[in-house]
Amino acid sequence: MTLAETPNHDNSLNPLLTLNYEPALESLGDDYYDEVAAEEFPQHILRWRNDALLSDLGLNAQAVTDEHFINAFGKFQGRKPLLALRYHGYQFGNYNPYLGDGRGFLYGQVRATNGELYDFGTKGSGRTPYSRGGDGMLTLKGGVREVLAAEALHQMGVRTSRCFSMIETGLSLWRGDEPSPTRSSVMVRMSSSHIRFGNFERFHYLQRPDLTKKLLDHVIEYYYRHLVSQKDKYALFYAELVQRVAELVAQWMAAGFCHGVLNTDNMSITGESFDYGPYAFIPTYDPYFTAAYFDYYKRYCYGHQPNICQWNLEMLQEPLKAIIEPTDMEAGLASFNEYYGTEYRRLMLRKLGFEQLNHPEADELLELTITFLKDSQVGYHLFFSEMARTFSSKWRDDPACVLHNSEILPAAGTSATFDNWCIIYHKILNHFDLDAIEVIAQTLAQHNPKTVLLRPVIESIWQPIAEVNDWQYFTDLIHQIQSKQ
Repeated sequence: MTLAETPNHDNSLNPLLTLNYEPALESLGDDYYDEVAAEEFPQHILRWRNDALLSDLGLNAQAVTDEHFINAFGKFQGRKPLLALRYHGYQFGNYNPYLGDGRGFLYGQVRATNGELYDFGTKGSGRTPYSRGGDGMLTLKGGVREVLAAEALHQMGVRTSRCFSMIETGLSLWRGDEPSPTRSSVMVRMSSSHIRFGNFERFHYLQRPDLTKKLLDHVIEYYYRHLVSQKDKYALFYAELVQRVAELVAQWMAAGFCHGVLNTDNMSITGESFDYGPYAFIPTYDPYFTAAYFDYYKRYCYGHQPNICQWNLEMLQEPLKAIIEPTDMEAGLASFNEYYGTEYRRLMLRKLGFEQLNHPEADELLELTITFLKDSQVGYHLFFSEMARTFSSKWRDDPACVLHNSEILPAAGTSATFDNWCIIYHKILNHFDLDAIEVIAQTLAQHNPKTVLLRPVIESIWQPIAEVNDWQYFTDLIHQIQSKQ
């Protein structure tokens, strides 16, 4: 990466500025956003560029320089208008009508090679009309944390936004939750949509059902295109959103991920995960594990995430009642638990090595797994990575061989739950021939990464950045995550 200032060049030669930007959201009109200007920063040092996403946009990474990233996403040259979206939201259960894009904007929308429309949205790009007294900035540590979270979740199969770039901007920021002054950054996030539940909630608050319907038609046209010609497209949209959100939460739960702040303004209308602030991966299975230090009543703790997302979907019904029959939405929401349970079961069994498992012992194995993890407090991610590391065809021959020589055995002790788990796992393996056993080993390795972003891991890579500006540990960690090491 280039770690120094670079001169300006002709923007017409910048591949990031000559992408085919589409004014999709802009075409809705200024009832939905404010045009804003980006902050002019004193410094631009590219710290992260996501070359893995360039090919999705039809770009050759070798043809896109660091300078191109800096000019496009640090100096914000050549792109207008920049749109700060207006939205409201329920924050910790209380309605807040004073929200909106307070430190970011919609930079542009581009069509990827898969035919889908994606948004470039900034974080830390300066004040907007919705900054509410804030400085509109993002700390460098906050940027680092979001880059890591998005890449880790993506590799774990979670439907998530991803960070396209992160640039250090040379400002000193003061924060109550970081040693200050601290360094600043601006990040660009690539997501399926910038539209949140809160965009709809705002129009209900303003009593503008006409604008709600216009936005809903836009969402269906761009993100639920298969429903456009359906007679009952609105009810089908809501039912599909319920399914997407339920499956997303199941992905979080299986990944051992706690988002931290599941306000309705942090819920995407496409059912995609985004905006990683005080997130954390659980060290052990604890339903009451809380990521945000300010979540005093554990509203958004790990185990509450399914119920909270279901509640957020219920709150979304209020603005949508202007267009969709309440009984249709109630019917759609009634399927949430079924969608969640089915997806969570599938993902957890896959972490246990089974892409498909229809044997009667499957549910007993899953129940014993959760019980053991909860009772023993053995490392959640360690348990599965140790399964992948120590798995052997000998496990099929003798239950005593299951997880033999594993690091978790001292924690397992003489647990009857663990002994029963080994017996059930051994019994299930005997339903498979040796070729299938090899597939199980591959499944375990593929879906249980050795590297997990527990808090000490993040701090260990942030410390050398903060103290001596050493980015090698960050680079190495990203490589480990992307290669599933």
